[in-house]
Amino acid sequence: MIKQINKNLTLLYIGSGYLAAFFLIAVLLFILTGISSRIFGFYIRGLAEYSGYSMAASSFFALSYTFYDKAHIRITLFLEKLKPLNKKLAEIWCLFVATIFSGFLAFYFTKMTYISIKFEERSEGADEVLIWIPQSSVALGSIIFFICVFHHLINSVLGKKIK
Repeated sequence: MIKQINKNLTLLYIGSGYLAAFFLIAVLLFILTGISSRIFGFYIRGLAEYSGYSMAASSFFALSYTFYDKAHIRITLFLEKLKPLNKKLAEIWCLFVATIFSGFLAFYFTKMTYISIKFEERSEGADEVLIWIPQSSVALGSIIFFICVFHHLINSVLGKKIK
């Protein structure tokens, strides 16, 4: 059962990475459309806002994939100098602190999105998008990141490697 949970969570992190790539391509398309529209003498409203929303979504969906793939900056220079038991304890402590902080991040981004839905907030841009729409991708990305960090903490405590 634990192997199946690990497999499903790994697929979630990889899927989150693909979503990040999709939104990064969307940023490129919005910017290129904005540039080419100016060259040809017309203007499409809201492209700068949409590229910003896509960049935020890309950043937060990429968090879990890069953490899973060990691409985040880590303190291995410090950890590799420790003895095996101290290294494991330091790693568990770091993952515990990261779990708390990522949990706060996920909680407050989700709360912010809920409040935006409740009050029907709109963006200040030209097109007045309901702001919960881009906020939901940030909230979802931060929730997946929290799950990823917590998953790493549990596996570290159990002495299992994820990847």
